[in-house]
Amino acid sequence: MATINVYTESTPNPSTMKFLVNKLLINGSADYPDREKALSSPFAKELFKFNFVNGVFFASNFVTITKSDEAEWEDIEALLKDFVKGAVESELKVQEVVSDENVSFEGTETEVKIQQVLHDYVRPAVEQDGGAIAYKSFENGTVTVELRGSCSGCPSSTITLKAGIEGLLKRMVPEVEEVVAEAL
Repeated sequence: MATINVYTESTPNPSTMKFLVNKLLINGSADYPDREKALSSPFAKELFKFNFVNGVFFASNFVTITKSDEAEWEDIEALLKDFVKGAVESELKVQEVVSDENVSFEGTETEVKIQQVLHDYVRPAVEQDGGAIAYKSFENGTVTVELRGSCSGCPSSTITLKAGIEGLLKRMVPEVEEVVAEAL
C-alpha cells in the first residue's frame, strides 16, 4: 500500500480548511453541511464526531472541513490531519452508495452552454479553493447557482460570484445578464 500523505491549504473562507491527500477520494463531489446530512457518509459521520466540525465537503482528492467559530485552526489542524490520514489509510468510505458522475447537461441550448462554462472554467478554480459550484436554473437572463464547501458562507464568495463568474458567463453566453447564488 502506498503511503498516504495529507497536507493542508487555507481557503478564502477563514472557517474552512482544505485537507488534500495523494489519493482519489470521490468522483465528483459530496457536500455534508450538517450532521443529519452526513448519515450516508461513514467518513463525514466520523468527522462530525468532533464537536468543532460544522461542515464537510469532498471533491476528487480533498476534504474541506468547516470549523465552529470557537475552534482555532492551530489547535485542531494536526488532529484533523491525522484523522484524515487514518481514515484514508483504512479506506473509510466517503459514500455508502457510489454514484458514477458522468457529466451530462440538460435544458435549452443556452442552459447547456452555461453548464458547460461552469463545468470547464469555473469548477476547477472553485475546487482549488476547496469549494464547488452547482448550476440550479436560468430564467429571464439570471443564472442561479449553489455554492458548496468553502464557498458556502465565504466572505469573498460575493466578489467571486459577481466579478469572476458573472463576468465570464456574460462574455461567453450573451444571454446571461446576472448570476446569483441560492442560499443553502
